[in-house]
Amino acid sequence: MALSKKPVTGMKDILPEEMRIRDYVIGVIKETYGKFGFTSIETPCVENIANLTSKQGGDNEKLIFKILKRGEKLNVAAASTEEEVVDGGLRYDLTVPLVRFYSNNAANLPTPFKALQIGNVWRADRPQRGRYRQFMQCDIDIFGEASNLAEIELILATTTTISRLGFRNFQIRLNDRRILKAMAAWAGFAESDFDEVFITLDKMDKIGGDGVLAELLEKGFGDEAQCGKYLGLFDEIRKSEDGIACLREKLEGFLDDDVMTSFQEIVDSVKATKADTFELVFDPTLVRGMSYYTGPIFEIAMPEFGGSCGGGGRYDKMVGKFTGNDVPACGFSIGFERIVMLLMESGFQIPETPEKIAYLVEKGVGGERLCQVIAKAQEERAAGKQILVARMNKNKKFQKDQLTAEGYSDFVEIYRDPLKN
Repeated sequence: MALSKKPVTGMKDILPEEMRIRDYVIGVIKETYGKFGFTSIETPCVENIANLTSKQGGDNEKLIFKILKRGEKLNVAAASTEEEVVDGGLRYDLTVPLVRFYSNNAANLPTPFKALQIGNVWRADRPQRGRYRQFMQCDIDIFGEASNLAEIELILATTTTISRLGFRNFQIRLNDRRILKAMAAWAGFAESDFDEVFITLDKMDKIGGDGVLAELLEKGFGDEAQCGKYLGLFDEIRKSEDGIACLREKLEGFLDDDVMTSFQEIVDSVKATKADTFELVFDPTLVRGMSYYTGPIFEIAMPEFGGSCGGGGRYDKMVGKFTGNDVPACGFSIGFERIVMLLMESGFQIPETPEKIAYLVEKGVGGERLCQVIAKAQEERAAGKQILVARMNKNKKFQKDQLTAEGYSDFVEIYRDPLKN
């Protein structure tokens, strides 16, 4: 049988040009987050299927690449349920594995613990532009910090990183799940309906207020007066000069004043120190799909590019599902793949790259002469230059053209005949 040259559907090979940009972006991410005290960790790409299907991943749980049991444990003929043949799966995000990691290792970690995790995840989703079934995520999370200092640090670290990558005029949209719930309670919705109401509200950008109203009525969430009262509150906030103050007054009795005070502190602290590369926006329609969020939530919006490229929030109840004891936790994930795609489409050039020199060694050069060439290459590398040592092709001109396209500016040709060097 002939081997296939095609990658698995929905996954892609990464060519050197893109890989250089990806490596550069990873370098900026690690350097910048490191200055904020985040330390790198790594978790396995395979997780226990019970963790991946624990009702914490939202719709992503429908997209798991599942792994069959192995050896004697696998008995397909006798199995009557999926659980009898599946025991693992490829992770669909980095949060669930991170929480499991923290639950196992908390005794050996500082408090608060600030984690940086960069790695591939897999979702059996429909492939489309900029979205593949295997893609890289980049998350920062803080465990053990109950105060809003965690949210402030996460927002400042992320916006500093995005700005260093050259992006301008983006927004950090900010909301709080407790505010969402209080608004729904104020409008008269039953608490058992909150999640479904929020799923509809999350479509506001796509279908508008009238579309949200029609869908709420269609799903049977109250009458037109009740739904109109709910959506009218969003209009009132939008028209207000101070949306947070407006909500504080409206939701009195439905929301602890401490929540609004803490939320205002996040806004004030970020605005006091932020660069002019982004805008902080209170958006009461921001939902974030994951049901595990318990407090402030945020999202990176890029109006110039028509979409978002990251988000996160507080999830204080997830560790407790593993250990029985809740631990304050908050995280922010940036859209690594989307950022790389936008940089490539903009013709981005990596700044201040080291001098790149190619040593082209004629076939037959070996022994002491080859040792001298390798030693010289090592000396140049120690001086900060990027040195490629490669055998010289028959078509030397074509080889040089390819290397020039990759950024090599100088060539050293080494021949068997010393007079030709």
